[in-house]
Amino acid sequence: MSLSQTNTLEDDRPTGQALLRGMRCKCPACGAAPMLRAYLTVRDCCPACGEDLSHQRADDGPAYLTMLVTLKTVVPLMVYVMFNYNMNPTLLFALSALLLVAMTLFLLPRFKGMIVAFQWAKRMHGFGDERDH
Repeated sequence: MSLSQTNTLEDDRPTGQALLRGMRCKCPACGAAPMLRAYLTVRDCCPACGEDLSHQRADDGPAYLTMLVTLKTVVPLMVYVMFNYNMNPTLLFALSALLLVAMTLFLLPRFKGMIVAFQWAKRMHGFGDERDH
C-alpha cells in the first residue's frame, strides 16, 4: 500500500469527529443513529447507514476511564470539603457516594461510545474494509 493510499484511508475516517459522535453515543460513521441498543450494549450494525459495529472490543476500557475520571474528581472534592467545612462525615459520605454513582452512570456509556468510535476511526479489530487488503 502506497503512502497516498494510507493517507486517504486515514483521512476518510477523522478521529476527532468519530470521538465526538461516540461521546454522544451515536454511530461513528454517520452520527445519525444511536450506537447503543441498551445502556451499554453496542448494536451489531447502525440502523441508519448499516455500518457493521460488531467488531468492537471495548472490554474494560470504559470502566477504567470512568473510574479514573470520577475518582480523580470526587476524592479531591471530598477532601477539600472535609478540611474546609465542618460537615458531618455521614452526610459527606452520602453526598460523595451519590456524586460518584451519578457521574459513573453518566460517563460509562459515553466512554464506551468513544472507545468504539476510536477503534472504528483507526480501523482496529476488523473495522477496516476491503480497501485495506
